[in-house]
Amino acid sequence: MNVQELVKEVCPPIGEIGHLFYFAPETLKRAEELGIDGFRFYFLGRGGVLGDVEYQVVASAFGYFKETVVEQMWNSGREVISPRKAGREYLECARAYGRTHFSAFRGLGEFCAAAEKVNGSVERGALALYSGVAAEPLPDDLAGRAMQLVVVLREFRGSAHLLAVVASGLTPLEAHYMRRPNEFKLFGYGDEDVPALNDEYRTRLADADALTDRIVATAFSVLSDAEMDDLAEGVKRMEGAVDSGG
Repeated sequence: MNVQELVKEVCPPIGEIGHLFYFAPETLKRAEELGIDGFRFYFLGRGGVLGDVEYQVVASAFGYFKETVVEQMWNSGREVISPRKAGREYLECARAYGRTHFSAFRGLGEFCAAAEKVNGSVERGALALYSGVAAEPLPDDLAGRAMQLVVVLREFRGSAHLLAVVASGLTPLEAHYMRRPNEFKLFGYGDEDVPALNDEYRTRLADADALTDRIVATAFSVLSDAEMDDLAEGVKRMEGAVDSGG
């Protein structure tokens, strides 16, 4: 396969697998042990790689949440736990998820090697949230390492897409409403926030998607044909593991 085909094949499942630990029972249990609820753990955990910053920084990096929601969750959460500690605890929850689901199948070493090669080739300029999580050390065990790399590559595409959205002439709010209208209120918005859209906006969103693919393809292009196969096969096995509950 070529790099464009690889991106189309692996990025959607990476996006899905990379968030499965967010509200998993074990993650929610750890949040309770730390003294916060799961939603605040999401904000502090995912954004904690940015450091103990003001909520506006987190809102910018996340992109799609209404800023008042980020303000409430971030500020109340960091009264209980420091963002850096929460970020490390959250990544440990991701690793634990990988150990539960991915320890049983072959090819993890090859997947990790390919994923690390992609991660090492990313141009990190303008990709703050990705750069924060990519800077965190990887665990030694393959299952935990594989899941963390999935999380990292998910944030890579997510950060690249947010950049592409803005570069294509959209606001994150407009892009979010077009992409996930059923989740608009979940992200803190009300009926008064619904944007006025037309076909031009949908064209811009398609342009953003194409630009996102071009941005991430540059990093994936460092892989050899064999490494592309290793990455794709690893993602496919992860999909099967989580679909089967294994």
